[in-house]
Amino acid sequence: MNTSLTWRRLRKRPWAMGALLIVLLYVAAAVGVEIYEIICEETGQVPVYQQINEEIPFSPPSPDHWMGTDYQGRDVMLRAIAGSATAVKVGVIAGVISAVLGMLLGAVAGFYGGKLDEWIVWLYSTFASMPTLLFILALALLMSRNFLSPSLMGIVSALGTVLRAEPGMLAVYLAIGLTSWVTLCRVVRSETMRLRTMPYVAAARVAGVSSPMIVLRHIIPNVFHLVIIYFTLTFAGAIMSEVIVSYLGFGVQNAPSWGVMISDGQERLWRGIWWEIAAATCFMFVLVLALNVLGDELRDALDPRTNG
Repeated sequence: MNTSLTWRRLRKRPWAMGALLIVLLYVAAAVGVEIYEIICEETGQVPVYQQINEEIPFSPPSPDHWMGTDYQGRDVMLRAIAGSATAVKVGVIAGVISAVLGMLLGAVAGFYGGKLDEWIVWLYSTFASMPTLLFILALALLMSRNFLSPSLMGIVSALGTVLRAEPGMLAVYLAIGLTSWVTLCRVVRSETMRLRTMPYVAAARVAGVSSPMIVLRHIIPNVFHLVIIYFTLTFAGAIMSEVIVSYLGFGVQNAPSWGVMISDGQERLWRGIWWEIAAATCFMFVLVLALNVLGDELRDALDPRTNG
């Protein structure tokens, strides 16, 4: 994959650059929120988006609160911005898990073939037949309600500390990552079957290069463009899955989340209090749309058939 050539192609695509800019703004906001939360924890302060003002609950949008306030008088816009940290974290972690599993298993299956290929095909066929949302909910319930064994809960607690995530949120990371690799694995496996017949792979074999090194040096770099494309799509899917799980009450419990905001706002929508749902939905819509546009533009920029 020629990175400089790909970047030159992307720069000629206004939609790609616009989508990339939006994604980078969300990532910057997420990083800023994470740093701000750490500072607040160290200094014992309450984050501004968590500060309660019981004198102004359900205030409509105004110059003081651009997107109004919620039932506790908290600024809805600030909470929506803070929710981007949860969304980006879910997308990145789940996307990385999915990309690593799909890339490695697909490359191994396509390159080695035989019984190993049959076993991996059986594995991804099994995962493909699982209802993804139910798997996420089940894992979230087990981890957030302490239904796992003490040793496993110790591992969960350690991971949660490292990733700064609640047990329910950690379950969402893992569950989405463990159920989103199937499509990438299939595509990488198919491409690897084609690549292993290439002359440079045969030359590496003749030169005495071991099979694992051939996979690492020649196969994975040539399928990495597929990984990048599917990472952006998995990122978008993970965000929507997190919103659904948090909306149902099995994901985020204490941190700001667009799913929690939608769940809270729907109970008062009939009273004309629409701004909380509107804020969360708009923030999610813009990010998911940008990721999907970026994924499509990356596919076109990286596909040699569309670039001559």
